[in-house]
Amino acid sequence: MHRRHFLQTAAALPVGASYALGYADQPAKRVGLIGCGWYGKCDLFRLIQVAPVEVVSLCDVDKNMLAQAAGLVATRQASKKTPRTYSDYREMLKVKDLDIVLIGTPDHWHALPMIAAVQAGADVWVQKPISVDVVEGQAMVAAARKHQRVVQVGMQRRSTPHLVEARDRYIREGQLGKIALVEIYCYHHTRGDTNPPDAPPPDYLDYEMWTGPAPMRPYNRLVHPGSWRAFMEYGNGIVGDMCVHMLDMVRWMMDLGWPKRISSTGGILVAKNTRSNISDTQTATFEFDDLPVVWQHRRWGDVPDPKYPWGATFYGDKGTLKASVMSYDFNPAGKKDAAVHRDVTYELEQYPEDKTEERLERHCAPAIRYQMKNLLAAIATRGRPVADIEQGYISAASCILANMSMKLGRTLAWDPQRNQVVGDEEANRLLRRPYRAPWVHPDPERV
Repeated sequence: MHRRHFLQTAAALPVGASYALGYADQPAKRVGLIGCGWYGKCDLFRLIQVAPVEVVSLCDVDKNMLAQAAGLVATRQASKKTPRTYSDYREMLKVKDLDIVLIGTPDHWHALPMIAAVQAGADVWVQKPISVDVVEGQAMVAAARKHQRVVQVGMQRRSTPHLVEARDRYIREGQLGKIALVEIYCYHHTRGDTNPPDAPPPDYLDYEMWTGPAPMRPYNRLVHPGSWRAFMEYGNGIVGDMCVHMLDMVRWMMDLGWPKRISSTGGILVAKNTRSNISDTQTATFEFDDLPVVWQHRRWGDVPDPKYPWGATFYGDKGTLKASVMSYDFNPAGKKDAAVHRDVTYELEQYPEDKTEERLERHCAPAIRYQMKNLLAAIATRGRPVADIEQGYISAASCILANMSMKLGRTLAWDPQRNQVVGDEEANRLLRRPYRAPWVHPDPERV
């Protein structure tokens, strides 16, 4: 088989199929990482596991985090070379010697580096959600298309082996029958509910650059490292963090596009005495043609099903499917003996580094590897990856619109052709958040 045709075929394979793409006979891709914290390193190390890449550049505004990442990369990549390090992503990209750029920054720093990376000629992996406001997402899609770059989003449910199986066996084959309701949910209690005092930023952190285009808040150790999601200034709360994964999973499994209407209610109803300003209780309904997808999160109280604290339940007239990062359960109506349970696939023997890597979500590692392989196949064919930037835009923007609906207290109807809320100028003004000077908000017409 001609090698190009083989790559095209492999890119279309179900995720559980063999990905023997012959990467070893390709020149090593030159890779840079922007954002060297928890998931930035997690994504980078999965890429190192599946392809002969050379990590040549790392960027972070935290000097300690940057130095630690550089040392770890030198032990993990085949060349044992220590990457160059930068504190400003613009200086890193100015060299224009990178084939792939990974972006693992906090959410408020996704749009500008991703656009700059494709302008510099790199293909990109960007973490979800792609943006904090809707127009950022539009600009990111426009930049990827204009510069003809492959952009994969870290929405790895699309590459999770047991979820691919669940989609193919029970949804695509029609074993659920007519699906008329999907519930998606998260009941994890983590939310940054402590209340430490503000303090000067540590000397190893460039807090001005860390804040970037976001509003400047007093430094607080809740913000960095890791708990910045507790603040709406840097992301979109639990809906932007956890709902985006499950909504995207449902859209992918059921081949759904944009919701027509989005409504949401909730707020800070229980945890009122913390610095966090994201909702601790929220319900959102995403209305597709004849299918409501209903989200709920609650950061307090009991979990309805301890096996599924974060997941999706598909209700069909012939059966029910529960799906999460850890497992799925298919229960055909009236046939208890025919129920099927499947657990997540681990690959600890094939990739023994997974056993000892600090903070690695081991159940997610195989999915990230498959998502990286899909990215590499798309780069080889110049095709669209499974979590293409446009899919990332639809899922992220839908979640942003849910938060806008809660804020405005009304249902929003979305026009995907005009990229606007129908008949609601107040809502449309919220599609673009203000940027803190000197940073300039990206414009979809000028990227």
